[in-house]
Amino acid sequence: MFRLLDMVPSILMMVAPILIAAMGGLVSERSGIVNIALEGLMGIGAFTAATVHTILEPSTSMSVWIALGSAALAGLLISSIHAFASVNLNADQVISGTGINLLATGGTVFLSQIIFHQERTEPFMLGMMPGPGGIYPTAYIALAVLVLIWYLLYRRPWGFRLRACGEHPQAAASAGIDVRRTRWIAVLISGALAGLAGACLVVTETIQYTMYTINGAGFIALAAVSFGRWTPKGVGGASLLFGSAVALSIYMVNINVLRDLPPEFFSVLPYVITLVTLVVFSGKDYAPAAAGQPYEKSGS
Repeated sequence: MFRLLDMVPSILMMVAPILIAAMGGLVSERSGIVNIALEGLMGIGAFTAATVHTILEPSTSMSVWIALGSAALAGLLISSIHAFASVNLNADQVISGTGINLLATGGTVFLSQIIFHQERTEPFMLGMMPGPGGIYPTAYIALAVLVLIWYLLYRRPWGFRLRACGEHPQAAASAGIDVRRTRWIAVLISGALAGLAGACLVVTETIQYTMYTINGAGFIALAAVSFGRWTPKGVGGASLLFGSAVALSIYMVNINVLRDLPPEFFSVLPYVITLVTLVVFSGKDYAPAAAGQPYEKSGS
């Protein structure tokens, strides 16, 4: 029990980026736009945060928080590419998202070469400091995002309109809802949250950005949306499960009976747990009915 309690801060540290990115994916998919670019947007956010923090760290104590805000803005701006392609051009949403993932990988390495003359950012002097109990502020940020998204989706008229766009866009349009505008906003929110998630990861779990920093966290967040059945409560629980699996894969190295296993076993464990969970608990399709489907205005 003591060992499990010791793991709580690490679990929350690793759950936070997954949960924040997953909530962004939830908002986007609830509007009808599948955003598989979460991985790439997290990478862009992580690179932006690492760069801003590295540059500002010597001159201001607020560099971490400025880095978080910059990362969210970068994610929002890059996600506008996905929004324009998916909403305005009715492009295939999977291909558009894949393009952003590829852009993030090559683009961040290219910019690192220009700014830092290497394929990674410079390491921090000091990252985000944990608070009481060893819990990082990113855990509270993730909780605030969860509550805010739940409130917007289920307690505000905007949330009803957004969910209508993801279920029956033609019916929503006939009721006077601007489907394209609503989907644009949802994708931008998704991008901002994914960028913020990448920043939360890099300022707590690593000391610099490399092309391997995100390491599939965006895809795990995407899986959490599906496993969580497209509800904030479900996505929160799924993110906790998958984040715990990542933390467990690190702590298991210290268990005596498991030390003889190859390190690759522990590295692949979170992804195996993710796949097995999705297969075992897959069943009825809870996805929004119009998710992934382009919207065409009547008469256009």
